[in-house]
Amino acid sequence: MQARRETYHAMQLDGPGQPLRLVERDMPVPGPNEILLKILACGVCRTDLHIADGEIAEARYPVVPGHEIVGRIVEMGADVSGFAVGQRIGVPWLGSSCGHCSYCLASRENLCDDPEFTGCTRDGGYASHVVASAQYCFAIPERFSHAEAAPLLCAGLIGWRSLRMTGVARTLGFYGFGAAAHILAQIAKWQGRDIYAFTKAGDRSGQAFARELGCTWAGGSDAPAPVPLDAAIIFAPVGKLVPAALRSVRKGGRVICAGIHMSDIPAFPYAELWGERAIMSVANLTRADGTEFLAAADASGIRPTVERFPLEEANAVLERQRSGQLNGAAVLLPDYRVVRPISS
Repeated sequence: MQARRETYHAMQLDGPGQPLRLVERDMPVPGPNEILLKILACGVCRTDLHIADGEIAEARYPVVPGHEIVGRIVEMGADVSGFAVGQRIGVPWLGSSCGHCSYCLASRENLCDDPEFTGCTRDGGYASHVVASAQYCFAIPERFSHAEAAPLLCAGLIGWRSLRMTGVARTLGFYGFGAAAHILAQIAKWQGRDIYAFTKAGDRSGQAFARELGCTWAGGSDAPAPVPLDAAIIFAPVGKLVPAALRSVRKGGRVICAGIHMSDIPAFPYAELWGERAIMSVANLTRADGTEFLAAADASGIRPTVERFPLEEANAVLERQRSGQLNGAAVLLPDYRVVRPISS
């Protein structure tokens, strides 16, 4: 008789609008090009809320959310190379791409026609273990702790891609100052740029946090920028910030929408777009983005601000994310001692 594989536990989302529940499953077996990881930390991203709320059309349920995963390799598929059992690696949002559509062939795999997304179309990191495609994982710089490294895998990566889309802009506005913006502000300062941080009106704590991280100015998003901006990045999923940012950028400036989901953009006068201003969105990431960003994060000396929580508190942490009660990034740490009955 074949021995039964051990089990692992996860916080599973059965469908939109439902709370996550703790479940126990048989340990997965990695495929030929896959890696089984013991999870060390998993960041909590705004996208996880969109998936929980049913706002991402591609999401498949039931699913284990989480796409900012830091883990240690415990088993590898037969065809995996470049990694070793025991190595610490990171798993990002892009879980795989088809490799043969026009976008993949043009090195634009972030726009792949048939992708997989970690914690969305395949199980993610709100768990004790996860299986990931080896080709889409990254080595993690040693100087970051497990918890510090977690938000680099999406907040940092998407922020980096957004920053690159601003070109040589020196004076930048960040609308929303959460996990992504607090990492990107440190990178931008290292690059010699000036950052103007826009938070919810009256959010003095968030504004003080932005100034502590080197932002030139911090204020409410209901106010105009104190100086003309070369470009703006909108991290908050709030459509009305798009015309506000357009009014704050100079002629030729770009407004970058960094989220995967945003509320509707209200109508605005063409005059606010005129002058060769542009609105652009950021979609996913490429593996090249990951390699470049993690090297820059290591070289720049940045230090993510993280708040650590037990895995079983995932529902409460998501609500804190929803209400904006976090400075920096929230990170879940697997708790291998089960303290409540487990459902299956």
